[in-house]
Amino acid sequence: QVQLVESGGGLVQAGDSLRLSCAASERTFGNYHMGWFRQAPGKEREFVSAISWSGSRLNYADSVKGRFTISRDNAKKTVYLQMNSLKPEDTAVYYCAASTTWGGTYDYWGQGTQVTVSS
Repeated sequence: QVQLVESGGGLVQAGDSLRLSCAASERTFGNYHMGWFRQAPGKEREFVSAISWSGSRLNYADSVKGRFTISRDNAKKTVYLQMNSLKPEDTAVYYCAASTTWGGTYDYWGQGTQVTVSS
């Protein structure tokens, strides 16, 4: 069982940056591929970014390419999402998730952290 705890959300202005963190409880964190998702009010949850267990494979939604960067530190059991040039449409609850299969379903989810971008 992997427990995930996100942090780093907040209220910022358009153009600002934020870095989200997701800390895992599982000592085998390095075996999991990690992803970030978000859900805006009234919308379905959507994929944002993913990183393989080794960090060698990355994937981004088109809407965040060039602005967001995913990374991980397996020694710290933490995955990060650096968000630059934030836009009001990035406003959402951001969730991290863990998967044993690249491109597969995510088995474990955090509770989410709110990101609000004002115009």
